Amino acid sequence: MKKYFFAVIFLTATALTIFGFLNKSASKAGKGFAVVELFTSEGCSSCPPADAVVADLAKQNEENVFILGYHVDYWNYLGWKDVYSKSAFSNRQKQYASSLKLNSVYTPQIIVNGKTEFVGSDKNKLQQTISKELNSEMIRPFDISAKIIDGKNVSVELASADHSNETINVALVQLRAQSDVKRGENNGKQLHHINIVLDLQTIDASSAHQTIHFILPAGFTGKDFSIIAFLQNKNDWKIDNATQINIQ
Repeated sequence: MKKYFFAVIFLTATALTIFGFLNKSASKAGKGFAVVELFTSEGCSSCPPADAVVADLAKQNEENVFILGYHVDYWNYLGWKDVYSKSAFSNRQKQYASSLKLNSVYTPQIIVNGKTEFVGSDKNKLQQTISKELNSEMIRPFDISAKIIDGKNVSVELASADHSNETINVALVQLRAQSDVKRGENNGKQLHHINIVLDLQTIDASSAHQTIHFILPAGFTGKDFSIIAFLQNKNDWKIDNATQINIQ
């Protein structure tokens, strides 16, 4: 009986050790990701709360959460031109509206991993959606590097397998900024932004090695920016993988 008893203890302890190892490995392997795309505008009075929500999210420093702030241009007619706005970002939002079967675009809007959208100031919905995505499909290695050439030109090198049904989106992201709004719906307010997309380049993911170039704004250095890259399905616009790197 004693031999049997000790054998049971040994086998149980061994099983628990193996289970614990597998559990830790599984938790690492199962780490998902969340690409959070905020469509916002300095000309929209409802947008500052959404900017604050993503700023709070950034402070959490959650691994594998990638925040991109797109400033749309369709609010500029109200008297304040958002200096970060681009028609290309408005068009990107319209494409999302089509893929998600929405009747119209609006701000502030958040889209997570290209498939879940909601009002950008809804902090609870954002946290719930991110938690779900972080426990889903594992993030994969992404071979990418970025360095400054001649003080202002950024060269981004990418290497990937053949993803013929996907595109690679590469964003030059300004980490933080503030604006003193003089007119429009936010007249008199000082607005704070994080992870502002200054430029977004989209290329086909079928080539093995590609190079993308960005130009930094005058008066800034590489430490003021980051590069976020993500794979996106051409048909349903779902995001399949992502990464964020510093500029060397």
